[in-house]
Amino acid sequence: MTLNDGLFNLGHILSVQDVVALLKVVLEAGRYIRRFHQPPGMYEVLEHHARLELHDIKGKKATYFKDQKVRFLQNHIMAYQDQAWGDGNIFADYKCSPGVAVDRYQQGNVWRILISLRQTKHKGDLETFHIERSIEDGFIKTIEHFQARIDHPTQHLSMSVTFPVKRFPKHVAVVAQNTNRTIELNVSNIQTLPNGQTLATWSMEYPKVGEAYNLRWEW
Repeated sequence: MTLNDGLFNLGHILSVQDVVALLKVVLEAGRYIRRFHQPPGMYEVLEHHARLELHDIKGKKATYFKDQKVRFLQNHIMAYQDQAWGDGNIFADYKCSPGVAVDRYQQGNVWRILISLRQTKHKGDLETFHIERSIEDGFIKTIEHFQARIDHPTQHLSMSVTFPVKRFPKHVAVVAQNTNRTIELNVSNIQTLPNGQTLATWSMEYPKVGEAYNLRWEW
């Protein structure tokens, strides 16, 4: 008996509405099974800290830092991929540890940086990656932002911007790009440091995979 024969026979027992409802349940069950039986990615992120330091009041020089603690989910991993995007010269300088940046290529508006680990990682291994990237002419507008994209399951995300002494932010918010949700930062998120710089910070637990979070400010 074919599927069509089975559905035809069901039609004599169930109403059309019942058959449609049954098909919806079957389709939803299929989506559920596919979602929870996909092979795992290379790693999950336990902590993702992204911070930007603006060095001058014109936004011409800045340094981006990323510290990412990961747990590997597969065996025989020998490389890690970083990403970069934005305005200006985003590769005025680039440092990473552990590993060595061996290649980079552009895909749309995003640069992919391939980092050779110089060792092999296995399932369950932990590693913390440190990225430092100098940027020139990247934040010269009145309204600016920097972004963290969530490409792997992540437990904790934090973002921060340090502003120069003589130019502080008038307004700071975090915008979730895909859902267009805005989180206004208040006095609990913004503080003046002992050296006179202003620090704006934001964090969340379990950010959504596939989302991009923009820390946006007017200054």
